[in-house]
Amino acid sequence: MKAETFYETLKKRFTDVLKENNIENDPVQIICRSLTAEEAIGKTKRQDFPIITGKDVMIQAEFRNCFGQAFTEAPTSFKGGLWEVMNMDIINEPHERGIFIAAVNAVMSYLDLCKGAVHCRTEGPEFCAKDMYQFLRENYPDRKRIGLIGYQPALLDMLSHSEYDVRVLDLNPANIGQIRYGVLVEDGSKVYDDVVNRYADLILCTGSTVCNGTIVDYIDIDTEVLFFGTTLSGSAVLMDLKRVCFADLYE
Repeated sequence: MKAETFYETLKKRFTDVLKENNIENDPVQIICRSLTAEEAIGKTKRQDFPIITGKDVMIQAEFRNCFGQAFTEAPTSFKGGLWEVMNMDIINEPHERGIFIAAVNAVMSYLDLCKGAVHCRTEGPEFCAKDMYQFLRENYPDRKRIGLIGYQPALLDMLSHSEYDVRVLDLNPANIGQIRYGVLVEDGSKVYDDVVNRYADLILCTGSTVCNGTIVDYIDIDTEVLFFGTTLSGSAVLMDLKRVCFADLYE
């Protein structure tokens, strides 16, 4: 699937949801702002989460006192009507795409159509990793080689100390080439085919790929993909993507 097709379909399906719930002309404003690392994830045991160390920033949208977040490399503030969000160019403008994704999460959360639209904080990521391990053991007992897309330290630590073999891909130059939790962080732009199409029998992919546009590299591929994280919470429902997230348990 091409990126243009993905985002056009996402916007159309979200528009349909707004019409079905009679809020497409809702005068209530969307308010979107960047969060500090502590606002986004709290005071965590680990200090190597991308939210803390990376260039990407968590933005938060508010709709009728419901919140939705998105992890993006193009953060920006916004205050305006829902109709303005729907007119944003989410194909070509990464700043507008981040606002749109966060707004989708806030509105879908308000409509009770998605869960985990707000990131878990403080001890939440550690609990999440343990829950993910149990989920994998129960639902994918025969998978042996996991490709982790996006550096998520709690998940990588869990996988590297489990019965699974794991390779991790990332696009952040600060992480690429580093040994983290005994695993080499590899360049996702260079070894994608080797890891995704030949090595892995299961992919765990960060939902923040919906903001940087690389999500289409993990759709309609032969290897099964499970997306994780809050950024994709609303879009996963709209686009029928498999997503695993336990954030709603630790809010």
